[in-house]
Amino acid sequence: MIPTTEYNPYYTSFITNLETEKSIVENLELVQDDFETTLRNISSNKENYAYADGKWTIKELIQHLIDSERVFCYRALCFARNDKTDLPGFDQDAFVTNSVAQDREYKDLLDEMAVLRKGTIQLFKSFKQEDLLKIGTGSGNKISVRALGMVMAGHQKHHLQVIKDRYL
Repeated sequence: MIPTTEYNPYYTSFITNLETEKSIVENLELVQDDFETTLRNISSNKENYAYADGKWTIKELIQHLIDSERVFCYRALCFARNDKTDLPGFDQDAFVTNSVAQDREYKDLLDEMAVLRKGTIQLFKSFKQEDLLKIGTGSGNKISVRALGMVMAGHQKHHLQVIKDRYL
């Protein structure tokens, strides 16, 4: 279990919703497998579906996961390499609005997420144990490299559950 001193309380539900006895890499793989199994088989009329006005479509949710994972990977890499720069936050709503996810092929979004996750897994496999314990600042909050890895898996799992509950 990752001590709560290594991340902002906002991320608690993402981290504690995972199989905490499993490694970061195992959690990243497990959640991605469930994501693939669930989303590769939905009907095409659901791709641009939003369950309420102002909510993201499934395509936009996938794009949000892609964008967030890229930001979190960059943070993990910076912190693991001892870059002490305070990294800025990002406006997830602006990212989605400007992503043109609606114009993209659904399969391409899923393929991009799969390739990105493979890269994330390789990045975390490259870190030594001492790298995982390093802490940096992103969005004005301290977070460890290992917490970032678990946040990525937990964030995807959270949104996958929302898709299962409200979109499918």
